[in-house]
Amino acid sequence: MPNITLPDGNVLTFDKKVTGLKVAEKISKSLSKQALVISINGQLKDLNYEIDKDCSIKIFTSKDKEGIETIRHDTAHILAMAVQELFPGTQVTIGPVIENGFYYDFARKDSFTQEDLLKIEKKMQEIVERDEPTHREVWERDKAIEHFKKAGEIYKAEIIKSIPKGEEVSLYFHGKWHDLCRGPHLLSTGKVGKFFKLTKVAGAYWRGDSNNEMLQRIYGTSWSSQKDLDDYLKRIEEAEKRDHRKLGKEMDLFHFREESPGSVFWHEKGWNLFQKLISYMRQKQDEAGYKEINTPEILDRSLWEKSGHWEKFGANMYTSTTPDEKVFAIKPMNCPGCVQVFNQGLKSYRDLPLKMSEFGKVHRYEPSGALHGLLRVRAFTQDDAHIFCTEDQITEECLSVTNLILEIYKDLGFENVILKYSDRPDLRVGDDDVWDKSEKALLEAIKESKLEYSINKGEGAFYGPKIEFVLRDAIGRDWQCGTLQVDLNLPGRLGASFVDKDGSKKVPVMLHRALFGSLERFIGILIENYAGKLPFWISPLQAMVIPVSDDFNTYAIEVNKKLKKSGITSEVDLKNHNLNYKIREHSLTKIPLLLICGKKEVDSNTVTIRRLDSKEQENMEIKKLIEKFSSQAKSPS
Repeated sequence: MPNITLPDGNVLTFDKKVTGLKVAEKISKSLSKQALVISINGQLKDLNYEIDKDCSIKIFTSKDKEGIETIRHDTAHILAMAVQELFPGTQVTIGPVIENGFYYDFARKDSFTQEDLLKIEKKMQEIVERDEPTHREVWERDKAIEHFKKAGEIYKAEIIKSIPKGEEVSLYFHGKWHDLCRGPHLLSTGKVGKFFKLTKVAGAYWRGDSNNEMLQRIYGTSWSSQKDLDDYLKRIEEAEKRDHRKLGKEMDLFHFREESPGSVFWHEKGWNLFQKLISYMRQKQDEAGYKEINTPEILDRSLWEKSGHWEKFGANMYTSTTPDEKVFAIKPMNCPGCVQVFNQGLKSYRDLPLKMSEFGKVHRYEPSGALHGLLRVRAFTQDDAHIFCTEDQITEECLSVTNLILEIYKDLGFENVILKYSDRPDLRVGDDDVWDKSEKALLEAIKESKLEYSINKGEGAFYGPKIEFVLRDAIGRDWQCGTLQVDLNLPGRLGASFVDKDGSKKVPVMLHRALFGSLERFIGILIENYAGKLPFWISPLQAMVIPVSDDFNTYAIEVNKKLKKSGITSEVDLKNHNLNYKIREHSLTKIPLLLICGKKEVDSNTVTIRRLDSKEQENMEIKKLIEKFSSQAKSPS
């Protein structure tokens, strides 16, 4: 006779065991029609799961994250069903839900084509129309392994072998087709709806290991309505137009080479943009009381062992053994080096808080398949800072960092910022009373910002709680950029201390803080957010002076000199091309101002201004032009 507690506190009592669907029907007929999946005491289950004990439940629909993710999980299964119906002999491997969609990896001799994707989509629509019932079965481990081996599914058999003994081996059947899966799933294939689209095919190594076989990965997206699907496809189309790799080439900012995968070759304009951002950050940090330092890029293995990074990140570090058999590593992060600077000289409580910033170049090995332009690289520059403070100063410093991050994002055009807060995990270091202070400080900083935030329970680092700052760009995509972490571990491991008021030695609390996170990645985000049309003050080249013909070169050169002297980054185009060609060329590179110089302009000491993305022209005196744009050319700080 289970008593079932609803989210609003009401209790429903049943005289025998009951399914989640029956509970939904008891609440309301409309809810039972919309219900997709249920949580029982916090664990997601199918709607046909039988409840025989007292519990708390929550029912999810397509309006909930849990509901839409279940739709996407089922759509991945339907993709695999369709592939095996169309292409017998194809092996299925894994098919998880990802942001905005799903994928499934297949082992097949022949390559999937775009025409194949259309056929697969059509077959998926048929499977949805068939409305095949879904049910779950738990099998014995050996039986499941043998079953999939006989079916020729060697990858599935390998997955089952890797499942820890004692865990259930569950299979989901959609009609006769079945797959190894933990679930949960919808009641039938018809519940998925037809609002899905297969988007692309890519290569993927089995289990992400380049030593394993190459599989074929089919990506797709799935939604609860045609409008949501159409809106998403429009965003994808717009995102392709804004791809920073394409725009970076058009704007002549950077390139990559196979000789150094994941490392950026910055061109003059791209490096100009990079340095403008650093100069701006330097100003902001100087005003906020930071002291800029620089630490070595190569450090002895022993330091990384002391810090704990060798154990946790050693596989992703670049190392080298010298002739005297010492092992050195290129730093994957800046923190241990910063602590070494703090450790030089005796520190007093009067020196705290001590804020040390560093534009530190770091290197981390990322699999080749994970690299993605500026957004995922192996060598990047972090806008790091580490704040050494007392426990009583945590709150104030967290507020200060949060306000600084929000100011900087606003200056760069990002006012839609979401905060994610992660508190203590089960496995952690440090005393609970310090964790209490740290968590309270971070929450106060979040609440003070008055921004939307979510709590990731138990997802903090082992050394302290953290905040992640998520930007929403011009087309609605979220980018996790800045971070603020409270570290109760590293300072002690590396011998950091200060003399407190009572003369005793204390270990300082260390706040890890990054504003952009990675300069390279943030530049990629900026390019995509603005579709290459960057704010005037950070545009790598703000103006191009274009003489109509060689007769006006001297005048154009003088105009360019005046612009540069006033702080406007400009160049003059003296190439032997016609005017229309030059206008098209420099418009493609997203230069904000094209300044035309001809006879009329020479006679009146003016230029004709043509702005990016505008066919309208404006004639302006040089003096007035400089007055108007020299102030705009400066950073907001």
